[in-house]
Amino acid sequence: MRARLTVPALLLSVAVVVAIAVTVMALQMAPAAAQTTTGAAASALMPWAVMAAAVAVSTSTLAAGYAVAVVGAAAVGALAEKPELAGRVIILVGLAEGIAIYGVIVAVLILNRMG
Repeated sequence: MRARLTVPALLLSVAVVVAIAVTVMALQMAPAAAQTTTGAAASALMPWAVMAAAVAVSTSTLAAGYAVAVVGAAAVGALAEKPELAGRVIILVGLAEGIAIYGVIVAVLILNRMG
């Protein structure tokens, strides 16, 4: 059976690529801003850092929501057949929710690097 790439998965993958690109651009520009004597360059880069942090958080939150929806639906189906799987299912849903926390950590690292 061949897997189909659905529209939400395609949009999510495009959003992840854009988030990674913006984050890499912001992190590469940050050392140049830190070496200048004035704060003008750092203040010019701050909107880009805020945007990169926002993209990181929003993309990871969307990915976590999608993952919880998929894992949660499968978990409910599994629990309907075997109720003794409750502990394992909770762990899997928790792992899917952890994706959002990773996005928040990346956003904090980006904003911390900007000062």
